[in-house]
Amino acid sequence: MRVLPAIIIAVALMLLPGIWFTLRWVLSDEGFEGAAVDSTARIEIEMLRQQIEDLQGRLSELRSEVARLPLGGGAAALDDVDGERAIWDQTPGTELDYAQVVLIADRLNVNQGLQVAGGSYLSEKLGRPREDLNDDCQPMTNPELKAKLVTQQVGPIRISMLQPAITSLEVVFENIRSADPDLYNRINTAGSLCVRRIRGTQNSLSTHSYGLAVDLNIDGKLDNFTDGKTQLGLTIIADFFHDEGWVWGAGFRREDSMHFEISRRQLDQWLAEGKL
Repeated sequence: MRVLPAIIIAVALMLLPGIWFTLRWVLSDEGFEGAAVDSTARIEIEMLRQQIEDLQGRLSELRSEVARLPLGGGAAALDDVDGERAIWDQTPGTELDYAQVVLIADRLNVNQGLQVAGGSYLSEKLGRPREDLNDDCQPMTNPELKAKLVTQQVGPIRISMLQPAITSLEVVFENIRSADPDLYNRINTAGSLCVRRIRGTQNSLSTHSYGLAVDLNIDGKLDNFTDGKTQLGLTIIADFFHDEGWVWGAGFRREDSMHFEISRRQLDQWLAEGKL
């Protein structure tokens, strides 16, 4: 537990004055009532002095370490910080490597509280984007959906999506820009709208077919599919998407960490508000 350094500091700070006072008294004439200090005692005293100096140095290091720990969250949160220490403890002034590939922590729980909509549910609620499907991206022909389709610049990327998704994505990107402008400027896209069947199926639809999903990456570097790893920058922006009701593909059985799509909860909200 990372509360241990704080306890060590507290105890050591209480003990140090007594140790130091005793050492000074031992070295004084009063401590030995005027007698000379023999060589063995002198060696032991010097060793004690060195131990105190070493302890003071370690205390200074612990103070710096504790100061870097986040406030709140309890011992479990502090233990989580330990796992990321190698990533975050970089030389001051250097740029964080957002394209760095890292393991996805607790991958199957990254979408806690959110549920995937899925092609069947989307078809039930919105109809099909077009009737004839193949493995290639084709235009959307459903007139009601097509009327809500928008192509525009959203934050750092240009995409085609349904209007409510565009509006939501603008909020996500603005929150990222406010929190971390460097990361915001390095976000790239691998596509959004793509009306086609899921490869390997006869007629199943992906969320991309409805313009309700987007694939993102850092610096244009594509993520490896299903390896349980992703770019550091994607792990950061995933929290902003989750706050706005988007599901992260990192939590899929077949991990796809570049993929972000609207959750069933968000879709139902837009339907209730008449936005879709």
